[in-house]
Amino acid sequence: MTNQPYGAYDPYRDPQQAQGVWPGQQQAYEDPYADQQYTQQWQGQTWETQMQPPVAAAEYAPVSPAPDPVPAPPATPAADGSGPGYGPATLGGNSRVTDAQRARAEGRSPVIEPGMQPAALTALLGLLLAGGAALGTYALLVPLVVLQGLTAAGWFRLNGMWPARQGIALGFLGALAADVALLVSDRSPAAILGTLGVWVLLSLVLQLRSHADPDERMYGLMATVVAAALAIAAAGYLAADASAVTVGAVAVAAGVVARALPLPTPVSVVVAVAVAAGAGFAVDGPAGALLGAGAAVCALIGHRAASYDYPSRFVHFTAGVALPLAAAAPAVYTLARVLA
Repeated sequence: MTNQPYGAYDPYRDPQQAQGVWPGQQQAYEDPYADQQYTQQWQGQTWETQMQPPVAAAEYAPVSPAPDPVPAPPATPAADGSGPGYGPATLGGNSRVTDAQRARAEGRSPVIEPGMQPAALTALLGLLLAGGAALGTYALLVPLVVLQGLTAAGWFRLNGMWPARQGIALGFLGALAADVALLVSDRSPAAILGTLGVWVLLSLVLQLRSHADPDERMYGLMATVVAAALAIAAAGYLAADASAVTVGAVAVAAGVVARALPLPTPVSVVVAVAVAAGAGFAVDGPAGALLGAGAAVCALIGHRAASYDYPSRFVHFTAGVALPLAAAAPAVYTLARVLA
């Protein structure tokens, strides 16, 4: 028999020693983890692991206390003081909301009218159009180009698309192309329709080359087409008779200023149309009154469009100035032809 060191055991010599118990010594305790050293550890969830969580090394690691929740910043008051404000976005899930969304949630109208300052600029631009028409075609062209540029830029910003340089440039270039086509064709209205058709096709090609989402591309296509259509339609002042342009521009100038007066909306609309008709009558008699009233109705539609969905100050001084005059241009040309 070979010599064994102290503490070694032979399982064939002593059954009790094979069980880890020496003679004359009772088993004081059993190691509950001894059999885990030689058995397979299951990783799945069973009813035993649900009843008794497994013992792991991480159980003995120190656990840092959870940080205290960061309180959300206090809500800031609304800019117009009409309701409770909304704080900035936080990790707790509070999302930012626009003024228009807050207005809809509170049951208020998301419409802010441009006011007297943009109306005064519209009146000034209308008087420049009237004076340019009285002086000649090329004198009319200068304020007309300004009107078309403001229309293209203002419509994009009104729709929340900014800077959108390609769309604004495309709409403005369409307006310039319509002006050139009118001058070359001796102010034929067919030049406006032809330019509009070509620019709709160019807008479609531009959006097809875009890598944006389909919904965003469709939204951009509609904004580009409408901006180009409004800017090109403003060229109707160049196609109309000079006397009709004078009457229509003066009527729109007077009507927009009357619309900006602090009156209830229905009363303000009636007063604006009446003032525009009176201005047209003062320039060209009864025919001028009819033309002025029709131009004022279209101008008020453009004024309303520039007031929708909480527009910014930039919108007020671009679309708010240009849309009343741009929307009135087709009416000026059409009514002048009808009343002639």
